Amino acid sequence: MNLHELDKFFNSILHKENFSSDISLNGIQIENSEPRKKEIRKVAFAVDACEATARLAGEAGADALFVHHGLFWGHCQTVTGTHYKRIKAFMERDLALIAYHIPLDANEEVGNNFGLARRIGIAEPRPFGKWRGMTLGAIGELEGGVSLDELSRRLFPNGEKPLRVLPFGKPEIKRVAIISGGAGDDFDQAVRARADAFITGEVGHEEYHPIEESGINVIAGGHYQTETVGVSLMKERVEKELGLETVFIDVPTGL
Repeated sequence: MNLHELDKFFNSILHKENFSSDISLNGIQIENSEPRKKEIRKVAFAVDACEATARLAGEAGADALFVHHGLFWGHCQTVTGTHYKRIKAFMERDLALIAYHIPLDANEEVGNNFGLARRIGIAEPRPFGKWRGMTLGAIGELEGGVSLDELSRRLFPNGEKPLRVLPFGKPEIKRVAIISGGAGDDFDQAVRARADAFITGEVGHEEYHPIEESGINVIAGGHYQTETVGVSLMKERVEKELGLETVFIDVPTGL
């Protein structure tokens, strides 16, 4: 399988053509030296494309790196400074870069938000939440009510801690809305959907009082921590369906 065949596999699941308002350049962002000839034997997965993930993927022997946050976001940028260092890190290792942003947030099979919904116990999550005309989140009901502490535990069963928990809603939580990453200002969509809790990655200072006054529970799980889900689920699909060797590159930001 070459690089373009690998990206065709990713897009057969993620369908970047359905997300024309996404400013990210979804798909192949950096080719390898022979994109239609060189065989892809090992694929690395990470949340962010950066110098560190390129270096670690190269050290792991990967031929391509799949990420949620790529290096190109739909505007012209000079190849200088840190941008040059990042691109150089890929090219020195003949490491290809494939990125999928909103398509990986929104996907109902391997997406960040549907993945988080199933992790916390929502059996049948539904699409929720608009951004630039695109639906990217998930919403659904838990079987029985849970406390905010229990919801946080389900969100991070491996023991990670949310960045912030705002306990301003009902003590018993049944309906949960989710938009991963930097969606703190979308809590109002969760309020309008009559959710008891909203899970996202980041919440800013300016959202604190409106959240409190709206009477909703909010978990800010961390931008990074809420977006390891999609790349991990895609990693599993590549192993299962393509039989390729894979590796997850964990470079947490603490944010």
